[in-house]
Amino acid sequence: MRIALIHALRHSPAPIEAAFAAAWPSPQLMNLLDDSLSADLARDGRLTEAMSQRFVTLARYAVATDVAAILFTCSAFGPCIDRVKQEFPGIPVLKPNEAMIEEAAALGRRIGLLATFAATLRTMPAEFPAGFEVRPRLAEGALAALDAGDGAGHDRLAAEAAASLADCDAIALAQFSLARARDAVAARTGKPVLTTPDSAVRKLRGLLA
Repeated sequence: MRIALIHALRHSPAPIEAAFAAAWPSPQLMNLLDDSLSADLARDGRLTEAMSQRFVTLARYAVATDVAAILFTCSAFGPCIDRVKQEFPGIPVLKPNEAMIEEAAALGRRIGLLATFAATLRTMPAEFPAGFEVRPRLAEGALAALDAGDGAGHDRLAAEAAASLADCDAIALAQFSLARARDAVAARTGKPVLTTPDSAVRKLRGLLA
């Protein structure tokens, strides 16, 4: 069984591959990366029709290789992924955060949403069901630290930003790249911490295994 993983950040493949290796190692993973998508979104400040078409093009390529499912790992591009879902209704097409949001529903109604990419916080809160209180928080400088190879600095900045979310029922880490900071965030806040890779693998396994 082949599962396509489509990324818009170069830091995303490692955490999702680690999650599969730990919880469901049998599928063959196919990685497609276009990190210019995140760069263009940061530059333009909004999603465009051209970006949606690029997502559809990537998905068409993956489907042509006979994948069983597609998992996107780029949390800021929800509407673009919806276009892919419409085009390929015959296979599971998962947004990076939908499984995590489903699991958050079991933990409470006040959810802290921690991100390192600002554009994510413009689109992702609306994906939570009605009745949730979503408290967004940007970990300033964390992604830049990771880009510079400073993983420890990234985790420290994420934990510091999460400290203001300690009164939430749970904390959701919006980026796949943030999964590496789960233990640091949990230690700083004392709250349950959900990661997108782990939740996504659990959902895919339930759908396909």
